[in-house]
Amino acid sequence: MNLKKMKTNFPILESERTILRQFVASDLQNVFQGLSHPEVIKYYGVSFKSLEETKEQMTWFSNLEKNENGIWWAVCSKTSRKFLGAAGLNDVSKEDKKAEIGFWLLPEYWGNGFITEIVPLLFNYAFNCIGLNRIEAFVETENTNCKKVLEKLNFNLESSLKDCEIKNDKLINLDIYSKLNTQ
Repeated sequence: MNLKKMKTNFPILESERTILRQFVASDLQNVFQGLSHPEVIKYYGVSFKSLEETKEQMTWFSNLEKNENGIWWAVCSKTSRKFLGAAGLNDVSKEDKKAEIGFWLLPEYWGNGFITEIVPLLFNYAFNCIGLNRIEAFVETENTNCKKVLEKLNFNLESSLKDCEIKNDKLINLDIYSKLNTQ
């Protein structure tokens, strides 16, 4: 499947309680709220200080012609349609049949099992629609909540990289997790 073609036919994914849809302009405030919140960005690689800065992220989320190596969805409540967060795939490599997974939720929705409900939708899409074999997750070693979620989703811890990146002027460690298409 050509990621460029999805712009006009964006895949909508649904779980029992959520709908994953394409980002729209009215999501700007919610994305800013999430990606400027100290608890959300504590272990996340992207953050913004203004709505203007966030517009660039919105362009990236919604312009698959420029972003042909990834796809992201707005995660919303199926019943209320409220914006809950975002989830998607980065660094999609059809050649190597792999991608990196990413996700975040607004803090008021943490601890409700939404991530363990939506990530299998991403697996299904990656494995069955794109034809990938491997999903990777790079997680800061101190991010215990994310690591617990990945373990619930049967990701395998493959390795730990010590002092491998600088964040906020400090060296950090990353744990590498993977999920293989074993169907």
